[in-house]
Amino acid sequence: MTVLGWILVILLFAIGMAGAVYPVLPGVIAIYFAFFVYGWFFSFEPFGPLFWIVQTLIVVVLLVADYAVGAWGVKKFGGSKLSVWLSTIGIIIGPFVIPAFGLVLGPLLGAMLGEIIRGESLSKAFKVGIGSVVGLFSSIVVKVILQLVMIAAFIIWIIAA
Repeated sequence: MTVLGWILVILLFAIGMAGAVYPVLPGVIAIYFAFFVYGWFFSFEPFGPLFWIVQTLIVVVLLVADYAVGAWGVKKFGGSKLSVWLSTIGIIIGPFVIPAFGLVLGPLLGAMLGEIIRGESLSKAFKVGIGSVVGLFSSIVVKVILQLVMIAAFIIWIIAA
């Protein structure tokens, strides 16, 4: 059972880290769930209230920041609310429609479409589309860093117990 427990924890960590890049995977939720899997297989004893408060705050920050950073990229480059919405939809469906390049083309085209619908020029639409990609990559960097912090805190708590 010990080996199975660690396999599940590591698998959830891997899914979580992949989710930082590929938005259809549960990302931070998988990492958070790994802590419960560890507790169920081994013990919840190493995790006191401080651990759960810190980890939950990181999850909340990540969930809010994920949308906010992407929206920031669109807004920073002059985009509208419609472009924010369509770039977000593009992030989600892009990888399914265009498997190899959809993660980048989805938000780019979604934001561009939003500006074109509003009657903006193609050059402005492209600029806003680039902003959505900048926001996407900024969001990925933030997610990777914070999720690594979550995993590192988990390891530190386990070792310190």
